[in-house]
Amino acid sequence: MKKLLVILLSLSLTSYVIPAAAQGLHAEGTKIVNAKGENVILRGMGLGGWMLQEGYMLKINKESQQYRIRERIEDLVGPEKTAEFYDLWLKNHTRKTDIDSLKAWGFNSVRLPMHYNLYTLAAEKEPVAGKNTWLDKGFSMTDSLLAWCKANRIYLILDLHALPGGQGNDLNIADRDPSKPSVWDSEANRQKTVALWKKLAGRYVNEPWIGGYDIINEPNWGFENPAEDQHGLKEQKNAPLRKLMVEITEAIRSVDQKHMIIIEGNGWGNNYNGIMPAWDKNMILSFHKYWNYNDQASVAHIVKMRDQYNVPAWLGETGENSNVWFTDAIRLLEKNNIGWSWWPLKKIGFNNPSEIRSNPNYNGITDYMNGKGNKPAAGKAYSGLMELAENLKLENTIIHRDVIDAMIRQPFSNETLPFKNNIVSNHTLLKAVDYDLGVSGVAYSDKDTADYHVSTGKTSPGNKGGIYRNDGVDISSDSSRREAYYVSSFESGEWLQYTITVKEKGSYTLTFKLAATAKVKLSLSVNGKAAAKEITVLPTGGLTNFRQLEVKNIKLDKGKQVLRVYADAGGFNFDSIQFQK
Repeated sequence: MKKLLVILLSLSLTSYVIPAAAQGLHAEGTKIVNAKGENVILRGMGLGGWMLQEGYMLKINKESQQYRIRERIEDLVGPEKTAEFYDLWLKNHTRKTDIDSLKAWGFNSVRLPMHYNLYTLAAEKEPVAGKNTWLDKGFSMTDSLLAWCKANRIYLILDLHALPGGQGNDLNIADRDPSKPSVWDSEANRQKTVALWKKLAGRYVNEPWIGGYDIINEPNWGFENPAEDQHGLKEQKNAPLRKLMVEITEAIRSVDQKHMIIIEGNGWGNNYNGIMPAWDKNMILSFHKYWNYNDQASVAHIVKMRDQYNVPAWLGETGENSNVWFTDAIRLLEKNNIGWSWWPLKKIGFNNPSEIRSNPNYNGITDYMNGKGNKPAAGKAYSGLMELAENLKLENTIIHRDVIDAMIRQPFSNETLPFKNNIVSNHTLLKAVDYDLGVSGVAYSDKDTADYHVSTGKTSPGNKGGIYRNDGVDISSDSSRREAYYVSSFESGEWLQYTITVKEKGSYTLTFKLAATAKVKLSLSVNGKAAAKEITVLPTGGLTNFRQLEVKNIKLDKGKQVLRVYADAGGFNFDSIQFQK
């Protein structure tokens, strides 16, 4: 493992009482506590994309359920090579080094999104109807993951992400084939779901590092009015959902009286109408939170339910936003004693700790599958798939230190840290995109920092360029140069901070590399004092046509210095600063 990788949730069952020493995590009133009775805030990461591929993680947006992606890959390279790709995908996506790194970064839990088809056959494929064929693959993968978690003293939460037949009308989440009966339409699928949970609970009953059983991920189904309420957002009774969750709980409790049962409401986890009160004394309420404001009102419903029914609450899934949103959400959650699990650890995308690198041949596949390109040749498609699977290894991914810092350090500190080891001497080049790590308003200031479209109805991603870093700062790339990134849309009133270490005291010329379409002004401070005022930038002929601007006689002392670059008037693109003594 590379050094970089380890830097850094009225019917009742039989009443029972569990001695705390006999188990790991458990519910105690509105708290999750460990065997010592200590309050535990789960700080976790979801392993989305491993056992269950959601198309967006692969940049596939059309016919993007996993089964359809696999069928389409088979059409490109044949069944044998497709099986080879999926075997390598499952082998490489999550390994011991991933869990070691999560521990080193500061996480204390992992949520495993499970696809039922790695543990048992589909009901319609069973040789004997009503019987369950158990598959070694899923259980073996889970055993290995648990061993890695135990070694790191990290809790593992099992999450049934894809139920037999599927649990909702958001098809990608559960890899659902709408031409076949859902779990709500099929008694065989429901029985298989219950049996799978009993099998899992019996296997892991004596494992204290199993944190709990998240029994049905994001149900989204309209029971009373499916035509108008497809995802169950307005459902008032949720009777079939409650019934199935009670049956699963009974099956688990027949073999495991120790582990927490984690339940999710309808409507992607948040509609609890008709579901409470709790039917088990070791139960957790899970909710999911995406793209809304991080104010008390955004969690008031779950806090109210937690307190009303005297059960703990857990944010079982969230993410897919900017670092500003991440930090603000974690501050809000932990202030309310609510643990969390982010989504996901890795994908092709920059707003997660680990970014999977794509490749030209794989890009040809996504273009074709999204209806934007011709069908690639089998050889190129196979090569692209296998390279992608190799790029799944953590050491081959891009580790986003800014995302990790925003989740683990920034919620509890306003201190800034250098993004890179900026040692300044003669001719040192400082890239504009390497501004300090830290919260918005301290390490940088940007006017558009996060996506709140659930609250506002307007999508605004923060980093409009969607590359390199996940703060509010907009970053773009120069396609003519490898990994050549620059700050784009640097607007009036915004600023960036750089902590540098100067090797030799003196007077320096700072050469700014900038691009603008109109006359703009910027200024510079050193250690909070103005160092250069009203630096005028004339039009350069376009926002990708960079020109150099010298700012002379900037006094820098030896040692640590803090520079800030301000956009005072107008907007421009900002590539770098070169220092010359």
